[in-house]
Amino acid sequence: MKFFKIFVIGSLLIGTGFIYSCKKEKADPVAEVEDLSNAFYLKVYNAAINTSRNHVFIDNSKITGTALATAGVFPSGAFYSALESGSRTLVMRDTLATTTQNVISVLRDFEKGKYYTLFLYDSTNAVKQKIVEANVQSLTDGTVRIRFANFIFSSSAIPNVDVYSFKKGTNVFTNVSPTSVTDFVSYPAGNDSLFIRPTGTTTNLVKLSTTPVANRSYTYVFRGQYQASTGTLARTLSSFLSY
Repeated sequence: MKFFKIFVIGSLLIGTGFIYSCKKEKADPVAEVEDLSNAFYLKVYNAAINTSRNHVFIDNSKITGTALATAGVFPSGAFYSALESGSRTLVMRDTLATTTQNVISVLRDFEKGKYYTLFLYDSTNAVKQKIVEANVQSLTDGTVRIRFANFIFSSSAIPNVDVYSFKKGTNVFTNVSPTSVTDFVSYPAGNDSLFIRPTGTTTNLVKLSTTPVANRSYTYVFRGQYQASTGTLARTLSSFLSY
């Protein structure tokens, strides 16, 4: 099977068209790609607590450059890795020989032209994965598109959550269960504060001050340990560029 060399695809909006910039990440050598007509696009986010040295392999070829610790994202910025579409095996693992972290292996048919986000979540000895399609769209109207990913960790039952926007004065996402990822919704650019609340309450579990830039897309991730409000495992809301 022919492999793509890893290309990082970012969209820069100019007028009504797109210019795609390519940037090589440090990764294992694979065959050069001649064009992107058969590519799918992948971004990886690690929400699993107490993890480090994680790499992602596709059909035995490493695609991540720098190892991903908790909250690590690959590729950086709004970029995606362009890979050959079709039936591919993704493997996620800690590369330390003595690690106790479990290995994740997923066989999936990736469709050409589509964008996917791979989330790692849970905890060191029980890392899990979820792959979702990212419905990326170009924006020219000065707004933002956001989605919410609930990958908070807990060994006991916890409630679903709402995401409340101070600027809008209402919930932008409601009743989101653990391990769920919402669709993108329209959202105003500029300063705001987002609050995570148990569904149907006004109890603030965590707050994030955020300034999304116009004509971009973001993913907000609820991660960490639900019961921890301080320390390295504290529940946290963070974000990464998704287009």
